[in-house]
Amino acid sequence: MAPEPVTRRMAGALTGYLERHAQTCVASLGRLAREPVAALMTIGVISLALAVPGCLYLLVQNARAVSSGYSGALDLTVYLKPGDSELRARNLAEQIGRRAEVASTRLVTATEGLAEFRRWSGFGPALDALKDNPLPHAVVVRPREATAESVERLRSALAGLPGVDAVNVDAAWVRRFLALLDVLRRTLLILALVLGAAVLVVVGNTIRLDIDVRRPEIEITKLVGGSDAFVRRPFLYGGLWYGLGGGLLAWLVVSAFSLGLAGPINRVAAAYDSRFALTGLSWPAVAVLVLGGALLGWAGAYVAATRHLREIEPAGEH
Repeated sequence: MAPEPVTRRMAGALTGYLERHAQTCVASLGRLAREPVAALMTIGVISLALAVPGCLYLLVQNARAVSSGYSGALDLTVYLKPGDSELRARNLAEQIGRRAEVASTRLVTATEGLAEFRRWSGFGPALDALKDNPLPHAVVVRPREATAESVERLRSALAGLPGVDAVNVDAAWVRRFLALLDVLRRTLLILALVLGAAVLVVVGNTIRLDIDVRRPEIEITKLVGGSDAFVRRPFLYGGLWYGLGGGLLAWLVVSAFSLGLAGPINRVAAAYDSRFALTGLSWPAVAVLVLGGALLGWAGAYVAATRHLREIEPAGEH
């Protein structure tokens, strides 16, 4: 029976702690609502900073969806030296298939290659005049990772294998496209870091101005024993609301961007007889955008409030 009062006190303390935080959170939102113009201007700046990498991410994701349809164009064809036996070709195909960076292999024997060439070239009678088959055995290799760098590394590795005469990548333009996609991914990362820092600065400057306005109130609170953590709490929730509002508005901006491009892209896809359709942000991406904005807002408020509240002391302590 003894532990029950202790447990009850702990539950009561936790409930009181959560209630105080809930009250501060709601009060911070009410304070922003009393100054809607200033709050909306700050939220608008944050949303633009978040929407730019969001729109670029949308383009990169759809470009990746396009490139996945050309994964077969990134197949490598490994030509064996003329005169090698079919058994050696099969052994080489099995050896290549065991590599970690290879998804699959397919052996095309010289006989199969000649039959396919006869079917599509129209030179059947001329080929009948040949005494020997001039085509080598070939192994079609599909890489596991469809990026320009990985395909080039695999091509170099396969070219050094014994018995390999040449390695050909079927579509150079796809490799160039994927290389450009890699550049866009790196640009997205750098842009997200830079604009994330901009969100921290915007929120931090807004919180600093709010602290200056409420300086007399802060001094009185500290004078009656309020700790820095207690005084900082409403500013943290204010930054959280700024970031959350900016993230939600950025989501709307990215959605509008997607809707605006959907029509023209559908017409281009139809002109190329493609079923591709522009897709919007996935729910995980939306969660990262919105919650990331809220986290940046909280972090910016924490840094600014912690720094500036240390400089404020009650008048009686000077």
